[in-house]
Amino acid sequence: MCHNFLAMKGSTLTNGAETRTKGEAETRTKGEAETRSKGAARDLLSAYRLMLLSRKIDDKEIQLKNQSQAFFQISGAGHEAVLVAAGRHLRAGHDWFLTYYRDRALALTLGVTPLDMFLGSVGAADDPSSGGRQMPSHWSNTRFNIPSASSAVATQCLHGIGISEAGRLYERVDAIPDRASKFQQDEVTLVTIGEGSTSEGEFWESINTACTRDLPVLYLVEDNGYAISTPVEVQTPGGDLSRVVESFPGLTVFRCDGTDYLASDETLRDAVAHVRARKGPALVHANVVRPYSHSLSDDEKLYKTKEERDAEARRDPIVRMRDLLLSEELASGEDLARLLADVEQEVNEAADQALAAPKPEPDTATRYVFSPTVDPTSSEFDTPPAPTGAPDTMVAAINATLRDEMQRNPRIVVFGQDVADASREGALAKVPGKGGVFKVTHGLQKLYGSDRVFNSPLAEANIIGRAVGMAMRGIKPVVEIQFFDYIWPAYMQLRDEMAMVRYRSNNHWSCPMVVRVPIGGYLRGGAPYHSQSGVAIFAHCPGIRLAFPSNARDAAGLLRTAIRCDDPVMFFEHKHLYRQTYNKAEYQGPDYMIPFGKASVVREGTDVVIFTWGALVQRSIVAAQQAEKDGTSVAIVDLRTLVPLDWDTIAAYTRRTNRVIVAHEDQMTAGFGGHIAARIGQELFDELDAPVTRVASLDCPVAYAPVLEEAILPGSADVLKAIRSVVAY
Repeated sequence: MCHNFLAMKGSTLTNGAETRTKGEAETRTKGEAETRSKGAARDLLSAYRLMLLSRKIDDKEIQLKNQSQAFFQISGAGHEAVLVAAGRHLRAGHDWFLTYYRDRALALTLGVTPLDMFLGSVGAADDPSSGGRQMPSHWSNTRFNIPSASSAVATQCLHGIGISEAGRLYERVDAIPDRASKFQQDEVTLVTIGEGSTSEGEFWESINTACTRDLPVLYLVEDNGYAISTPVEVQTPGGDLSRVVESFPGLTVFRCDGTDYLASDETLRDAVAHVRARKGPALVHANVVRPYSHSLSDDEKLYKTKEERDAEARRDPIVRMRDLLLSEELASGEDLARLLADVEQEVNEAADQALAAPKPEPDTATRYVFSPTVDPTSSEFDTPPAPTGAPDTMVAAINATLRDEMQRNPRIVVFGQDVADASREGALAKVPGKGGVFKVTHGLQKLYGSDRVFNSPLAEANIIGRAVGMAMRGIKPVVEIQFFDYIWPAYMQLRDEMAMVRYRSNNHWSCPMVVRVPIGGYLRGGAPYHSQSGVAIFAHCPGIRLAFPSNARDAAGLLRTAIRCDDPVMFFEHKHLYRQTYNKAEYQGPDYMIPFGKASVVREGTDVVIFTWGALVQRSIVAAQQAEKDGTSVAIVDLRTLVPLDWDTIAAYTRRTNRVIVAHEDQMTAGFGGHIAARIGQELFDELDAPVTRVASLDCPVAYAPVLEEAILPGSADVLKAIRSVVAY
């Protein structure tokens, strides 16, 4: 690329100024050209300073890490040119930025300060990104629209889709209060990612949705040739990601040398303008270098030859920019020496200030796992019922609750696989509507429109990741995972993103949302992939509340609490209970709520208590009725929520009966009942007259043949056997 400064065509350097004709305007043209040159020179020097500042912060962090004053370091060296260019064509607080750990120069360009960065490096309490909870170089800033970054690569791609969709929802849903202040007509969502991370499925799922929904999303792939030690040709067919993605319909692909600031500036200008003009999503493939190892935990000399490292050093964007400034006589060596000294002083002062900052107090370690201001266990969520109509099924209760909550709160959106009535608008008036494989969402799209109720691709991570992005921007997603058995592609998004956003950002970001999950067996024909019940796994994810109703009344009350609370909630709906007659109830009205962490005493008793939930509630009732014929009085407590757990009721009934059974559908080994039993043993051992007994599934998948399913899943006979055993002890 030609770098002759004054010869460049109307672009970054000349701001597109026209070439004037000769004649009487010649003198004025010369003066204007000089003015433009001075302005452009200042722009280049300013860009160079940001690039140099980024590099010197990296170098200082390395020093701090080697002195054990910082505890992790990962650099953005080699990426600076394209990142400064991106930051200069986008607008902090106007556009949105889904970043990754190489993006120091971008963050500086947007307004994050060196002090902010060093506060993160040393794990200070005043670290504005995380308060010492997240690694440094994981950018987060609410004022600049930089959502909290994760260490899990590529997950941010789907958040970017959700954030962009949230802007569209604010633009289209007139009923949302103050919606005009929540979006910009020409906003762009930037998603940055390394070339190695594009191997992750979330990257491809996000491009799929960006293209199908024609979203204003700009991807910046920072290709430094290595994913730690794995070279790009091992990651990507042909070693060239842009060749792979350019066939996506609707996606415009740009390429540039990301170590060349002028080339990067021109490319980012065009790419941003393309997306801002609503011409569709775009992707910039920028070839950069990584002159430092992946992190201080890595040594690139173990896998890069000296020749390769030398070649990378020659493409170092700091060196190239310095050479440009000198060769075009935009700055002298003395000018650049003064600039370097100024940068180093700024860096050292910021580092010293950060080192003097206080560290977090130990007693704050568990703060912000959940919302500090909205408590779904409080009396505010204990509202009286206003029953209407005839008793109806759990499916009907959930559908009615969704209908009423969507009427009350226009920020609620419902999406997932097959949840819409019909994706093709022309069919809506001609067909009854699908509304989910269990008909739980039937009629909602017809009632509230396709902007608020829509189908997702058949991709579970896509559902959860997009919902996380929407929720971080104030939309309230209520999404569905069609079967619990297929939730696992979304586990990264659930465990590392949804559950962690509030905690890792020190309460600056949150993603209150509801994940509805049909779950469980007893279906006859469900087999291994439509019958599992692994709730305990999600109880091991701090930051997620878990609700599991057993009847229509509780389903309505708990779902409304889930929607109105300020935390992520997984709402488990047992498929076998959807249309049973024994758990029907009248609809309890549009404001009926049940607090989380408040168990329901289904049956009083004095000899033994059963703590249970879900499908085992009814089976325990049947067993208790049989045991009563033997003269045994059995109490049954339906826990209703597992996180939080109603420990007060558990303790009270343990003391009252002195004999305890925990019954659940999940497998015996590592089932949630084991946690309850262990806590009772630890805290209430003196109250027990017999060992705590568990009733659970066998430690194997649920088989297809009915005779095998009945042998595997716990039934009322298993509960009755446990009652008799405990009482006889």
